[in-house]
Amino acid sequence: MELGVGYFPTHDGIGPGEVARLAEEHGQESLFFAEHSHIPASRATPYPGGELPRKYWHAYDLFVALTSSAAATSRLRVGSGICLVIQRDPIVTAKEVASIDHLSGGRFEFGVGAGWNREEMRNHGTDPRRRMDVLRERVEAMKAIWDQDEATYHGEHVDFERIWSFPKPLQRPHPPILVGGEGPTVLDRVLAFGDAWFPNYHEEMFERIPELRERAERRIEVQAIGVPADPRDLERCEQEGLTRAVHWLPSGGRSVVERALRDWESAIAEHHGLD
Repeated sequence: MELGVGYFPTHDGIGPGEVARLAEEHGQESLFFAEHSHIPASRATPYPGGELPRKYWHAYDLFVALTSSAAATSRLRVGSGICLVIQRDPIVTAKEVASIDHLSGGRFEFGVGAGWNREEMRNHGTDPRRRMDVLRERVEAMKAIWDQDEATYHGEHVDFERIWSFPKPLQRPHPPILVGGEGPTVLDRVLAFGDAWFPNYHEEMFERIPELRERAERRIEVQAIGVPADPRDLERCEQEGLTRAVHWLPSGGRSVVERALRDWESAIAEHHGLD
């Protein structure tokens, strides 16, 4: 099981390149950045975790942060955790994904999802009631762009005829697509266009893993983000066959991030019987 960290790369904390170097130096396999283009100041959608942390509207642009982290490292896999595809132009996003994967030497992991903030979606022109259809079509369209020299896609929400877009991703046919989400239909999306299910860590996810594996007709991994720094949780992940466990680091200065990294490392060491 691979082990990594997640981070909201805020402008008032340790920078994305510096946190990436730290993660690589501390032996982490991967680093995932969260994305929010903005947060509506007045909104009706409740935050699932209670009071919304300010880091949600203070983070750098996802792909700028990823470029910085890729340039600062040589082995670390860098990824989106998650990219809000329903709020992005698929042709532009396909170009950004391919560019980072190419420039990083094939180290990109593409976590995708629809998000939870309905006002944020509407500000980008997406009807929340159609967001899952939009997500599917945009991922399918990006796959066509990555895989075809002259790409065409016709859908209800995405439509283009014979386009050229290079470079192609270094990983062929494309970087791993990790589908986030925990809703009732998430496994349908994982099976339709994902290489892995990438939910937030919680007990209920373990109950759904057998269904995913029973329905899958190809290899689909299960990974989780938000795993606590606790060897018991790491043991559970390993027992259930997860291929990656990712721990959220707090946004803040270097000392705050390093302290959290050491706690995560201690849990990993205890899990491996090295403590």
